[in-house]
Amino acid sequence: MHIMEGFLPWQWCVIWWLVALPCLMLGIWQLKKVINADREALPLLGVTGGFIFILSSLKLPSVTGSCSHPTGTGLSAICFGPWITAVICAIVLLFQSLFLAHGGLSVLGANIVSMGIVGPLVGYAIYRLLKDTSVNIYLTVFLATALADMFTYVTTSLELALAYPAEVGGFASSFVMFMAIFAVTQVPLAIVEGVVLALVFKYIVALKPDILIRMKIFSEAQITAARGEA
Repeated sequence: MHIMEGFLPWQWCVIWWLVALPCLMLGIWQLKKVINADREALPLLGVTGGFIFILSSLKLPSVTGSCSHPTGTGLSAICFGPWITAVICAIVLLFQSLFLAHGGLSVLGANIVSMGIVGPLVGYAIYRLLKDTSVNIYLTVFLATALADMFTYVTTSLELALAYPAEVGGFASSFVMFMAIFAVTQVPLAIVEGVVLALVFKYIVALKPDILIRMKIFSEAQITAARGEA
C-alpha cells in the first residue's frame, strides 16, 4: 500500500496533502476531546494504534511483484471514528517512512488519504450501518475491518491510476490494472485481518467491556450478549 518516495508527480503529492490536512485537523480536535473527556480511553487508543503500526509494517511479497500488508485501521475506526484514526495513521506512516523505508515524506499525504482516511471511513460506515441491527458484533467488526483494508487498496489504485493513466484506455484501464495487481494478495489478506481483529475485539469485550459501553461503541445489551456467546 505504501506508495514509495518520489513515485508520484509533485502535483499529485500537493493535491493529496490538501485532501488530508483538513481531515487531520478535525481528527486532532476530536482526539483532544476524547482525551479530556475520558482518560481511561487512552489504553484502548494505545492498543488500536499499536495494531495499526504492527500490522501495516508487515510487508508481504505478492506473486505479481508488488507487496501487500494489513492495515489494522478498522478497529480504531470502530472505537474512535475515522478522523482520530487518520491522525494515528499519519503518525504511524511518518515513523514508517523515516525508520522503515515504507512510503516516503513526499507521498505521505497520498498514503494518509488511502490508509488513514478512506479505509477508516468505509470501515466506520459499515460499523454504523450494522451497529444497531441484529448482526453479531464480531461479524460487524470482521466486515468493518476487512472492508477498511480492501478500500485502502482501492484508493491506492485510484491514486496511481490518476498519476499514471495508461496510453491505451487511460485512467480506467490503469485503475483496473492496479486493482488486479493488488487483489491477488489483498483479498485473502483482508479476510485474515478481519478474523484477527474480530478476535482482538473479542478479547477487549472479555477484558474491558465497561470502556466499550461507556464510549457507546456497542450497547450494554450487545456487549452482555457477546460475553455470553464467548
